[in-house]
Amino acid sequence: MPSKPSPLKFAIISLVFMVVFSACKKTDFINDNPGLKLQFSNDSVIFDTVFTTLGSTTHQLMVYNTSGSRISISSIRVVNGESSPYRINVDGESGYNFNNIEIEGGDSLYIFVKVTIDPNDMNNPFVVEDDIQFFTNSNEQSVKLVSWGQNANYIVADTYVAGFPKFKIVADSLETVHWTNEKPYVVYGYALINSYGELIIDEGAKVYFHENSGLWAYSDGLLKVYGTIENPVYFQGDRLEAFYSDLPGQWDRIWLMEAQPGQHHEIHNAIIQNGFIGLQVESFLRPAENLVKLHNVTIQNMQGIGLFSRVYNIEGTNTVIANCGAYCLAATGGGYYNFKQATFANYWSYSVRNTPAVYLNNYLLDTLEQPVPLPINFSIGNSIIYGNNTNEFQTEMVAGADSTYYLNYVNLKTELNTNNSDNFNMIQKNQDPLFFDYKINDYRLDSLSPARKIGDLQIASEVPFDIVGTQRATDPDLGAYQFVPGQGRRW
Repeated sequence: MPSKPSPLKFAIISLVFMVVFSACKKTDFINDNPGLKLQFSNDSVIFDTVFTTLGSTTHQLMVYNTSGSRISISSIRVVNGESSPYRINVDGESGYNFNNIEIEGGDSLYIFVKVTIDPNDMNNPFVVEDDIQFFTNSNEQSVKLVSWGQNANYIVADTYVAGFPKFKIVADSLETVHWTNEKPYVVYGYALINSYGELIIDEGAKVYFHENSGLWAYSDGLLKVYGTIENPVYFQGDRLEAFYSDLPGQWDRIWLMEAQPGQHHEIHNAIIQNGFIGLQVESFLRPAENLVKLHNVTIQNMQGIGLFSRVYNIEGTNTVIANCGAYCLAATGGGYYNFKQATFANYWSYSVRNTPAVYLNNYLLDTLEQPVPLPINFSIGNSIIYGNNTNEFQTEMVAGADSTYYLNYVNLKTELNTNNSDNFNMIQKNQDPLFFDYKINDYRLDSLSPARKIGDLQIASEVPFDIVGTQRATDPDLGAYQFVPGQGRRW
């Protein structure tokens, strides 16, 4: 009869069995809990070295399983598959799609990402994007892939301060920087002009903004844009396909705070188009004593507002602001405004618009949503304020601050009584100015336009040439364009 194992032997046998069982459990058990998610070394892989590596370069991405259990990634794939310029290498194999990749608890996985782009191919978009998509326990996660598709100056945001968008300083304090027309500038994030820095943009320069990107002059920063009629400066989205040529909302805004004491922001001969807000100017650390000077500036196809001002001062000559989802001009919180030979035209057709083309108010709201009155002085002459709404001019004024507005020689779409001489003079009311073709943003006047030859000579003498260089002479028209006999289609 066999002897019974001693208690010591039994304990040892049990311990060995538990160790073996535990090891098998760790090896074989895959946790399918949907609450388990992957962690990544970066939320995006940005290839900023494509041009220095002859169009091909490789980056590394780490994938972490921070749980204590083994998990299986059912799918890892490049979203655009074989049509993508990106390939990935997983466990030594190169391709676009991998299935059932297991990672032990507390372990990680290396993924190598390669992109191949010819940066001299002008048919490429400026920014080439794709995603690596991961499916784990019914969870979908992704890491963005970003590289540069054309030879350009790329401004990539690298700094984040809570409460502000991510940015990169392009003109630091006491630094003056020129952007030239040699290569386009592509902004990914926000390009920031720091306090007491100055950015000068030369004629013919082209600035392209990625989605949610913009240009930002921080308090005491300074922006000077010096386009010419022959070579304007362009600000627009970075999508080059024909479908995007006039599509609003592709980028965010140009954002100007109060400039250096004794200096003014200036924008001459520029086209700002297809963003969310074309130009936002506002006092930040103190009420601005500076001006934003606009001359021969077109702002068009903005999903929100063309020109948004808050406690600021603006002078505009030959200004065209058109086709905006809310306001062409919203002058809020008081300020000083003087526009001559302007065209504010709003025929927005992408959605319902219940706002006027031009809106003025003389207050800001405090923390209790109560109005704080601020003085405003607004004047506009030899201009057009028109659109497809019944009332394209609105003011909202509260008592407690000096508030004046004066429309002088203006073609105006309105339901207001314009007989008040304190606010209105020589108003051409509710007469279609007959733009040449507002559907393609051509705001020249037709030969039969009632806005022709009725402008004030004194105002016209202060802006003797129109936005494209035509002389106004003795029969000035209203708006930014002077009619030219025999004018054909521009595009």
